[in-house]
Amino acid sequence: MKKLFFIFFCIPNLFFSQSSMRLPDILGDHMLLQKDSEVNFWGWANPRSKIRIIADWNTDTIQTSASNMAKWETLLKTPKAGGPYTIQVLSEDESISIKNVMIGELWICSGQSNMEFSVNNGVIDAEAAMPDSENADIRFFFIEKATAAFPQDELTGHWEVCSPESMRKFSSVGYFFGRKLNEELNTPIGLINSNWGGTPVETWMPKDAIENVNKIQAEVEFLNDSEGWPRDIASTYNAMIHPITKMGIAGAIWYQGESNTPNANTYAELFTTMIKGWRLKFQNDFPFYYVQIAPFQGYGVPFSAALVREQQQKASSLEKTGMVVISDLVDDPDDIHPRYKKEVGNRLANRALAETYGQESTKYKFATLREQKIEKGAIRIFFDNIDGGISI
Repeated sequence: MKKLFFIFFCIPNLFFSQSSMRLPDILGDHMLLQKDSEVNFWGWANPRSKIRIIADWNTDTIQTSASNMAKWETLLKTPKAGGPYTIQVLSEDESISIKNVMIGELWICSGQSNMEFSVNNGVIDAEAAMPDSENADIRFFFIEKATAAFPQDELTGHWEVCSPESMRKFSSVGYFFGRKLNEELNTPIGLINSNWGGTPVETWMPKDAIENVNKIQAEVEFLNDSEGWPRDIASTYNAMIHPITKMGIAGAIWYQGESNTPNANTYAELFTTMIKGWRLKFQNDFPFYYVQIAPFQGYGVPFSAALVREQQQKASSLEKTGMVVISDLVDDPDDIHPRYKKEVGNRLANRALAETYGQESTKYKFATLREQKIEKGAIRIFFDNIDGGISI
């Protein structure tokens, strides 16, 4: 028994003896950390090795130790917005230097193809924005597409500074959202790009959150296997969201719903469950703003898009959420990807500026049906938020 115990005890040391100290991809050169907070900082090193973290905005050295399984984690206090900074991570015999770090507001940009849609895909008015896209105060994190059956600790991704080249391949909605925040707040903005065209909301939900929803099936059956889109419940969450749930974030923006038109009547419950699940995993009751899907004539199920939009409106009753309407931003009703992405990003930013950052002068609300009355053979319809009136 003693020999067996000795062998078992030595396995971690044997397995990790050749491993070097490393950090997750989300913690790397050109990154942005959430300002004025205590953010998680973590990585891997040889078991039981002592780790020191030195951030050049901080006079104190943070110390921690790797576990027997080589993992370490600590908290790093961030200052007010600013930068660039350098963070050094040191063990007894190794060091990592993270350069060009900014401190500011960090947002997740997630959803399906309309969030994924980049300037390279042909965005209206994008070329006019190119000269202003060289901006070291905006940082992009690109997450590679992946799926997983179980929640992952790591993902593959990298940070880039905003430039005409990096902006062209980033989410156009995300970029214009971030640019507007940067202009209005005069604060560095970080944007995490985690999206995948054709994905239903079920793939982005934590599995344990889904298990509490009675209306869901064992898997998303309405997606065709041959189309190559993820369909397994929680598969994109496990691979593309869960690994970053340790990050401190300011909030999330979301553009999705088109792939849920076949089961539209369940969308509000599924969507709000996803939001609650993310907040629970991030341990952060962050604001969540989203885009109502645009008119498109090609959905197979009649009126399904209208039902999704109705369900999205219902979801806005969840605290600290908000929806932007884009029905007037459609250039071609036969194209599921409207190309007016700049204004979509601006509308999301205006809502965030008003509701998250307290800029009350920002106009961001859309006309909302309040009630209808039948009077003398006619129907009178009453709206809220109709500054300037309504044209029919």
